[in-house]
Amino acid sequence: MTTFLDDIFSTEAVGNQVCCPCKKCVRRFCHYREDVYDHLIVNGFFKGFKQWNLQRDQALSIGTTHESGEQNDYDNIDGLLHDTFRDVANGFNENEGPTNELNEEARKFYKLIEDGQQELYSGCANFSKLSFIIRLYLFKCLNGLSNVAFNDLLDLLKEAFPFAKLPKNFQEAKNIIRVLGLDYKKIHACPNDCMLYWKEHEKDNYCSKCKVSRWKSDNVPAKVLRHFPLKPRLQRLFMCAKTADSMVWHDKERPKDGNIRHPADGEAWKYFDSLFPNFTNDARNVRVGLASDGFNPFRTMSVAHSTWPVILINYNLPPWMSMKPEYFMLSLLIPGPTSPGNDIDIYLQPLIDELRDLWEFGLQTYDAFRQESFNMRAALICTISDFPAYSMLSGWKTKGRCACPSCNYDTCSQYLKHSRKTCYMGHRRFLKMDHPWRFDEHSFNGGKEERPTPSTLSGSDVLNLLSNVENDFGKGKQKKKGKDSEGPWKKRSIFFELPYWQHNKCRHNLDVMHIEKNICDNVIGTLLDIPGKSKDHTKARLDLVDLGIKEHLHPYISDDGQHLKLPLASFSMDDAQKDAFLKVFKETKFPYGRASNIGRCVQNRERRLAGYKSHNAHIMLHYLLQVAVKNSLPKNVVISLIRLGNFFLAFM
Repeated sequence: MTTFLDDIFSTEAVGNQVCCPCKKCVRRFCHYREDVYDHLIVNGFFKGFKQWNLQRDQALSIGTTHESGEQNDYDNIDGLLHDTFRDVANGFNENEGPTNELNEEARKFYKLIEDGQQELYSGCANFSKLSFIIRLYLFKCLNGLSNVAFNDLLDLLKEAFPFAKLPKNFQEAKNIIRVLGLDYKKIHACPNDCMLYWKEHEKDNYCSKCKVSRWKSDNVPAKVLRHFPLKPRLQRLFMCAKTADSMVWHDKERPKDGNIRHPADGEAWKYFDSLFPNFTNDARNVRVGLASDGFNPFRTMSVAHSTWPVILINYNLPPWMSMKPEYFMLSLLIPGPTSPGNDIDIYLQPLIDELRDLWEFGLQTYDAFRQESFNMRAALICTISDFPAYSMLSGWKTKGRCACPSCNYDTCSQYLKHSRKTCYMGHRRFLKMDHPWRFDEHSFNGGKEERPTPSTLSGSDVLNLLSNVENDFGKGKQKKKGKDSEGPWKKRSIFFELPYWQHNKCRHNLDVMHIEKNICDNVIGTLLDIPGKSKDHTKARLDLVDLGIKEHLHPYISDDGQHLKLPLASFSMDDAQKDAFLKVFKETKFPYGRASNIGRCVQNRERRLAGYKSHNAHIMLHYLLQVAVKNSLPKNVVISLIRLGNFFLAFM
């Protein structure tokens, strides 16, 4: 990067500034060197960026062409493979001495990389032997080719290009992929989510609990879990010298100025370090987070299907790498057609088994940067999910009287008779004891708030509470309903099988994007008075009467005595104000890649906003909502909504 910046600033600078080629600026804005450096590190080069001129291209060496932009475009699979494998091969070839320290896995991998550097055929500049096999295998997977069709395609290619170095058949190509660590294991599961057919049950034909057959027809399993082993992929991260160096960024290069830029700056990470110094002493030991959510793989809403991927995020890497898709690790693919629900623990067993081994025994791994083998250990530090998945992973019910995991048994909840749902109030308890809002009776529930902040349950507290709980997984038979089923706990989470899990301070976290989407939906639905989306309706007003608050909003009987009429709230808008509000969303344009075309979600005739995704809601809540309400609503409402948007913006 330094060489690249020296070059462009020596030839292109005007007033010590150049047009920044990052994904956000796209050479439209000029910045000083420090700003350009930061932009390129965080955002990367924009897609399609070419070298600045042909002469520079000829002058740059192989080592610096990576810095110039085209090979740094990680949206291109060939560029990613070339960059990764070139670094590995270069590190291997330039340092012959340390090869004696390689473990068996590293030897296989480096041998594959060395073979993969061969040209596909003499003079081929676009593909190496390895990159072509990977692209061919990707083509098979994306287009659903059978193994027989893949073999026929290889035969045709070998007949047309006899000089190309192609695999003999599908099995040979698959073996190469397996050595790369891109293989997965199929584990059969009970169709009622009672058990996995693995370990001692691997050869069983019937579920030991519900007695349902393992097969739906001859040699066709009823349900299959895909498990992508974690251990080889963690080893691969250290077999590339560049990535191995980045794996200690959180300890060696992270700014330690008291600001929170990375999970390592947080209290939970530091507390974990203090409890397990042996793990912390080697910065190469890996810390991962787990994220999971359901999705419909058929790209149509007419088919109800929910498949659940389980993704691991590597927090050793710097933020601009750990959040890139190429560094996410798919660990499990839980099949549909329905959500696993409370039984997700059954499917998490292979991953938990791996994580427990990585914590207790570690794994011999070759570090290409330091050119030595070491015993790598790994720890799961948290999960990230939306609120329903929070319940599935943690075992705490997120519905009913004690729905809040933070307040737990001290949740302030109240059932609304007219709306027929439970609401959760008492949020002023989280403010400082001398905060003026605690004594503001008029704006809230008509009383002062003098209760302290609810105490949270530590992992040890939870484990003690659930020490005698026996998990009952499976959907094969009806569960007994009684007093026990009404408690806040549904199970003892499988994560407590990890020896350190009870000591994690932030075990389960909520995804901010989901929260922003829900808040944005409710705010916009209420402001535009969208039927079925607004939170201000007759039932809500009648609940205000029952609560004895906000008398100016209470409904009253019409003059004819047959209808209830609702007084206008301060946030109500007429048609002209709604049109002005929607005009902001319709006409605002964002730089390429910042957001999709939000204007397409505006329905002028119906005066509504619909069909936007989570990322759009994120942008709307941060930037657009404040502008849209400025000239449409009273000052007191505008200030509140601007503060709401700024609250979320401050944490991003």
